Amino acid sequence: MEGSRPMVLSPLSRSSLSRSPHGSRRLLLHAERRLAERYAELVRLAYLVLPASLGRHRRVLAAHSLVQRSLPDATPAVPAPRASAADPDRSLRVAVVRGALAQCRRPRLWPEGARPPRLLLPRLPVVVGLRLAPRSGGAEEMALGQALSELSAPARAAFVLLRVEGLTADHARGVLEAAGVDEARVAVREASRLDTSLGTAAASVLTSDEFDACTLRARPTDLVRRRRRVRLAAIAVLAGALTAGGLAAAVTRSTPDAPGPYERQPRSADLVRGDPDAWADTSRVDFTAWPARGDRVRDRALLDRALAVWADPPSGTRVVRAPGTPADPPPRAPRLLYAGSVGGRAVVVFHDGQRLVRYGESGTGALLVLARADDADVTTAAALALAERGGAVRYLLAPWVAESSVRDLTRPDAPARPLRVARDGVTAPVPRWTGGGCGRRPALQLRSSPAIAEHHAFLLADLGGLTPAHLTYTPLPGHGSPPARQPREATGPAALVAWGKTGCGLESADGSGVRAVNAWDFAEQDLPDGGGHAVWTCARADTWRGPGDITVFLRRPGEKAQVVTRVRSTAACSRFGQHVVVRTHWKSPRGHWYVLAAGSRAVTSLTLTGEVTATRSGHTVAVRAPKDASTEVRARLASGENLPEVGSGPSGGTRP
Repeated sequence: MEGSRPMVLSPLSRSSLSRSPHGSRRLLLHAERRLAERYAELVRLAYLVLPASLGRHRRVLAAHSLVQRSLPDATPAVPAPRASAADPDRSLRVAVVRGALAQCRRPRLWPEGARPPRLLLPRLPVVVGLRLAPRSGGAEEMALGQALSELSAPARAAFVLLRVEGLTADHARGVLEAAGVDEARVAVREASRLDTSLGTAAASVLTSDEFDACTLRARPTDLVRRRRRVRLAAIAVLAGALTAGGLAAAVTRSTPDAPGPYERQPRSADLVRGDPDAWADTSRVDFTAWPARGDRVRDRALLDRALAVWADPPSGTRVVRAPGTPADPPPRAPRLLYAGSVGGRAVVVFHDGQRLVRYGESGTGALLVLARADDADVTTAAALALAERGGAVRYLLAPWVAESSVRDLTRPDAPARPLRVARDGVTAPVPRWTGGGCGRRPALQLRSSPAIAEHHAFLLADLGGLTPAHLTYTPLPGHGSPPARQPREATGPAALVAWGKTGCGLESADGSGVRAVNAWDFAEQDLPDGGGHAVWTCARADTWRGPGDITVFLRRPGEKAQVVTRVRSTAACSRFGQHVVVRTHWKSPRGHWYVLAAGSRAVTSLTLTGEVTATRSGHTVAVRAPKDASTEVRARLASGENLPEVGSGPSGGTRP
């Protein structure tokens, strides 16, 4: 009877079995069963090891092809010895990793930087007429994907084996060596360094839908280009049959060089126009579900001008790009989101699947604004800045926004004021943030339609980008926060109070392409000399391109929030940096100077060094010290690890 447990045979029986067709078939069936049981995990392994330069569609197909073709390599001619019986999947892992690493290498003598040619006979599976990709994740998935793409292919394989497959370092090194990696030990060390910097949260992100090549979303290929190619192919075949040879050369010269519809300048007739009710019948509620709105959506002259400027901005055109946003022409037919007159000026907005492009006309010339919008969601695709004039912004709201109002973050107790919205989704002017200290801080308070699952209220704030930033809040431990620290919408009383203080210190985020800002109250402290109760808050601004900046505040009731430190491009205060410790100098009501320090919930003790030394158990410490005393703080976590203060690492930091 055939079983699923690996067979352990004597040398004599192994020899006879390797020569027996029945024995070979038994090994093959056993390997096939193991492959079917572990198929999803093996495909994920191949997908993560394959280079991101292939594109998501090609990576998905290549991952499935590698796993399906690994069966012969994973079926040894001789059964595995008893020592490997504890890991029946080792041969499958080795075969998949070997195949994925082979895809990462350039063919011999192939020019560096050039894409290797595709095989004339593609290997199964083959998908025609569809583009497949895993479901999109969030900013954390994007950041982890970027970090993995910067690793070498063997190190990437080692990281996945360690984090997803749960192998030990020695076991992962053995798999890499069996797959033909020469410097397996170096690859494991490189992966371990990244693993240490990301923390344990990376494992859950790696197993999310973003990297699941078996849970896919399908989209059609370029339908217009496909129909054109079919027609050209039919014409070429007919011409070849009629002319036999004379016209064949002419067809060969003309057909391959015939431009596709978007290799030339796109036209208004090529634009994609969404159905007005598509957002209510799709699981992807983002800019791809927006319909075309505005009083000039049929103005071909305006649309053609806008497309021409985008494809090749003429002299005198002002082009504004958010950081990390390419200014390339549209790679395919863009989606038309809006075309109309706003304040007497023509405005057109396109979406090409990755970017938002706003074209505007005025007496001084054309203005082209480009910003990233990939992997937007119900909140981050709920509004975009349509026109700015006189210190105010008119927004275009998403069709799923059921209620809209404006509230001033500096007045958390004041109710939100209703915001007038026209039938085409354009709002009345909303004042911009003003004042270097703490002037007006208006924010959009929107509520999504009950027709979608994410029906809730949320806040958006204008930080100078084409799309307003989504504001969220994470409360103190034990103040209603879930066991796993997760941001929530910043519409509750505690969130509004926190944002009433921290919102004044976000000028540094202006214009940097901020996607979302989370205010995390990570510690609270009773200050000495009757200083009252203080809360430590870390405001993290995540950008569309991945990196995030933080600003740490010390908040006290009735006082302006004190900026403790700012750090650029850091993982602190995110899912990959859940532990923080900071310090600052503070003057008490009695005129005494103190060094204050605080750490997040996993901190068990704090140690001050420098001109003042002290060690205290718990999350906070306050020690008398001269005003300009040079000190450092280090925390000890419940796991026994030491944690340096925010701003002291390679990313640096600035203190006011």
